[in-house]
Amino acid sequence: MKTLSNHIILYDAECPMCSLYTKAFVGSGMLDNNGRKPYQEMLPACPLVDRQRAVNEIALINTQTGEVEYGVVSLFKVVANSFPLFKALFEWKPFIWIAQKAYAFISYNRRVIVPGNAADNFEVQPGFKLKYRVAYLLFTWLMVGFILTQYAHLLTGMVPVGNVWREYAICGGQILFQGIIVSLYANCKKWDYLGNMMTISFAGALLLLPCLLLAQFVELPALVYTLYFLGVAGLMFLEHIRRSKLLGLGWLLTITWMAYRLGILLLILN
Repeated sequence: MKTLSNHIILYDAECPMCSLYTKAFVGSGMLDNNGRKPYQEMLPACPLVDRQRAVNEIALINTQTGEVEYGVVSLFKVVANSFPLFKALFEWKPFIWIAQKAYAFISYNRRVIVPGNAADNFEVQPGFKLKYRVAYLLFTWLMVGFILTQYAHLLTGMVPVGNVWREYAICGGQILFQGIIVSLYANCKKWDYLGNMMTISFAGALLLLPCLLLAQFVELPALVYTLYFLGVAGLMFLEHIRRSKLLGLGWLLTITWMAYRLGILLLILN
């Protein structure tokens, strides 16, 4: 594999996801051993780097010429250097446009997808774009609603099966309910909280997929699927506590999050 030498990629040290994939670049030999640095350490020493842009879009610096590339262009350069086969694809404008939108969707939501343990320490923080946060909430809502609708059929006999829109309504209702609570309690953290909350819901839904796959081949009692669902709900509860602490939101939103779910469960059972 060909190494892109004399280049340094600047990643967000407060983003576990960013740290992971840039470390993979170095570990696989796509970048040399000194080919990645946290922008928190490098930016003051790099006057040619657009500080805010480098925080939003990962920057790749040519240490010989001083040239700086950002976002998907920097990632494409690293990958294409090691895999020339992809170069034509990376130069195709429709693909570049799609990749830029996907990159922005992830980048502007990265702190709510995988939160770091040391947020807000660096003077320049990732920008916030409401359209990408709303898009993330809509995406996770649709995915969670779809998966839960499929899983609900495995609970037949333990939990009444509703109509095709029930799970979408429950999930959407929680966004609205918690949105009102957090707006009254800590409005400045509203979008960060809702993003984190929907990441928890999405992760929980993904954990249900193995059972959905298993059910295609093995018939198990509804009790088994119900117990597994409760186990996943327990993990989601613990993760909600953890993320609420990281956001400095205390216990109120965890209490209302659980109260909403218990209230909906009682309505379904009755």
